[in-house]
Amino acid sequence: MKPVRVIGGGLAGCEAAWQISRRGYAVELLEMRPGRSTPAHRTADLAELVCSNSLKSTRTDRANGLLKEEMRLAGSLILEAAAAASIPGGSSLCVDRNRFSSFVEGAIRDRGNITVRREEVTEVPRGEPVVIATGPLTSDALSASLQTLLGLESLFFYDAIAPTIDAESIDWETVFVQDRYQEPGSGSYVNCPLDREQYRSLVSALRASDTLKPRDFEDERYFEACLPIEVMASRGVDTLAFGPMRPVGLTHPATGRRPHAVVQLRPENREGTMFSMVGFQTRLSFRDQEAVFRTIPGLEKARFERMGTIHRNTYVDAPSALDRFQRARRRPGLFFSGQLAGVEGYVESAASGLMTGLYVCHALQGREPEPPPPTTMIGAILDRLSCPEPAPFQPVNAQFGLLPPPEDPTLKKDRRREALALRALDDMAAYLESTRAGIPVSAG
Repeated sequence: MKPVRVIGGGLAGCEAAWQISRRGYAVELLEMRPGRSTPAHRTADLAELVCSNSLKSTRTDRANGLLKEEMRLAGSLILEAAAAASIPGGSSLCVDRNRFSSFVEGAIRDRGNITVRREEVTEVPRGEPVVIATGPLTSDALSASLQTLLGLESLFFYDAIAPTIDAESIDWETVFVQDRYQEPGSGSYVNCPLDREQYRSLVSALRASDTLKPRDFEDERYFEACLPIEVMASRGVDTLAFGPMRPVGLTHPATGRRPHAVVQLRPENREGTMFSMVGFQTRLSFRDQEAVFRTIPGLEKARFERMGTIHRNTYVDAPSALDRFQRARRRPGLFFSGQLAGVEGYVESAASGLMTGLYVCHALQGREPEPPPPTTMIGAILDRLSCPEPAPFQPVNAQFGLLPPPEDPTLKKDRRREALALRALDDMAAYLESTRAGIPVSAG
């Protein structure tokens, strides 16, 4: 049997290669550096951390901490490397970048059935299975090949994410539910009404706030269809009121009149536990996002599950282009993993690689893959990747709001997260036990 080709030596690619090799299959890991680098990378190391050296929280009552614990149960190489390279970081898992990459490189090198080839892949290879894990800075040549295979509309090159809010932190006495041109109380959108003074105060605050500067490899030219909210505010005091904050077709039930402006919130999941701020993609610093957005009526005590961002990020429109096992719908033997597959974040990328590796092993045995339960954080993320709503698709990261509610709906926030974490870990352990029965895992 020919080796499984994994293209991309980042977190997702290394984790996928590791998981496949642990189950007895030979792997060929292809990485274009150092022959060709990217504007973000500084070394030729596998699993280089190009931005922060933090892998976020270690606490299981935090979404990213729960995701890590699930990955530990599954024997994640990336988390083993992080533990070996950890440095003090409070409740966050922070690492020495060089030691982290060296650990991964050493583990891959010492694994007898993984071969690393340093060469650029410019076209999607033939033969199956193949894993594409080339990350947010996929080369132009391979991106063009992917567009031909998946369709021009299925690949994006900028990631514009609006903040996401915990539904329980919204002041439901202040906001009102109504879709445009429908009766108040009907529809899916939640509207935060602003009078003229509140609106102008928000515009002034947006103009005065600190913004994050583009990274060296990012071009600060935005699509007109997804301008940062602060850029729109700078174009004129009324720009937002005629743009994403326009109140047309909406009637405030308390006054019977149209508000001066509204901030609309759109459901992020079927359960309605999270809402995103429509049109509020932004480069504001996270500190200023919290300060400014909490001045919006109804959001004074908002808990942000995810902050807004805009950055260079090549990724696939997963719901339309991939199935629920991260396989191309047009070519089922072609798997995608990591940020290219539509996840956001270091740990999420590694988790995606872990599951891709497991799915590939199922495919090699001629079996249909088994997804992890949606009650697990890994399962919930992958489930969201295959869900076409809400549109347009935005990359997904670990959030408690992705999980189905606990059995006891009366639990307070901390107890609810504790219950969700316990359920997730129990279900992940049971899932891994069931998959081991079909695909034995070697030691190491």
